[in-house]
Amino acid sequence: MKQNAIVAGVGMTNFGKHMNRNLKSLAGEAILQALKDAGLNSTDIQAAYMGNAASAVITGQVCVGGEIVLREVGIGGIPVINVENACATGSTALHQAATMVTHGVYDVVLVCGYEKLYHKDKARTFSVFTGAADVELMDELAVSIDKKMKEVGLTAGEGAGADRSVFMDIYATMTVAHMQKYGTTREQLAAVSAKNSFHGSMNPRAQYQDVVTVEQVLAARKIAYPLTLSMCSPIGDGAAAVVLVSERKAREMGIQKPVRIRASAFQTGWDFAPGEGEETVFERTIQQAYNSAGLGPEDLSLVELHDASAPSEIIHSEYLGLCAKGDGGRLVESGATRLGGRIPVSTSGGLLRKGHPIGATGVAQIVELTEQLQGRSGKRQVEGARVGIAENGGGFVRDSVGALIVTIVSV
Repeated sequence: MKQNAIVAGVGMTNFGKHMNRNLKSLAGEAILQALKDAGLNSTDIQAAYMGNAASAVITGQVCVGGEIVLREVGIGGIPVINVENACATGSTALHQAATMVTHGVYDVVLVCGYEKLYHKDKARTFSVFTGAADVELMDELAVSIDKKMKEVGLTAGEGAGADRSVFMDIYATMTVAHMQKYGTTREQLAAVSAKNSFHGSMNPRAQYQDVVTVEQVLAARKIAYPLTLSMCSPIGDGAAAVVLVSERKAREMGIQKPVRIRASAFQTGWDFAPGEGEETVFERTIQQAYNSAGLGPEDLSLVELHDASAPSEIIHSEYLGLCAKGDGGRLVESGATRLGGRIPVSTSGGLLRKGHPIGATGVAQIVELTEQLQGRSGKRQVEGARVGIAENGGGFVRDSVGALIVTIVSV
């Protein structure tokens, strides 16, 4: 019988602007919360997978960041694995840790994603995102983006402005192509942001907790047509942590409602624009996760996905099988993805409202799913939640996503 890694405890800081806090402070808070939630001591941890993407640029901490953070909270003498994979950093750390537990190497493993992105020099912050693509091929990437923008009727040659990353041009081009092919509207894009603001308003750890309307989203400052500021995830600081245990350890601990990692599928991108009828890396990885778990989209209770931009939720909902291809805009417009709807998406507020400290994002998704499946989410609780899926992507290599991890958990 296949063994599953069990989520024994979770912890998470508020996401937001923490200019007066360092990485040790943020990560330490999340780690100590997770240990307390699990009812374990620091001496119980047998290995730690520490996910961080930007510290070398923002703080100057180039190496051994995980060891430094853990020493501060009294954890040492164990294997510490430092992980970086752009926005998929936290999910990659979780994937590796869960694999080791599943295969019986460890009984108790800590996973922490932690990040600081705010810096008084905004150029330094945005250089993190530039560095999530091949820096030696930036000119080639700019030409490719310009070509795709022209193909969908957008003005090319502007590049990423001082207040946005190159990824926003990529998202804008992808969005217009979807609008032209399927009739997706800007109002439907705005409905994603408005819906997630409603969810985020009930999440005390979310970076933004105000509710915005479709009209307010559309009226916000333009970033890259058709995207406005409210359709783009913010930069942020924060940390999230989980403690994973083996099934044997979970029985020993007497965990009453264990959240099992049923699948963790991990692929790197190859072809961002496959031919007509060919699967994307998103569809392949998602299907791999469904097959591994023995589940399908019809079994899901809720979804946490990589809504780095509002259209990402629409397109990735289609990849996840929540609706037919091309129907993502109509899905959100129908209310199906809102709390109380058929399949709530981003009950945490998503990257758009909860925030996106890139190293912490993937772990934070698991924190949200775990608390939902255990009935601990207060006003934003999904009634009867039993199965959740997290989809987290990071980086851009040539014409494809750098890394994609899809995790399915259940009770």
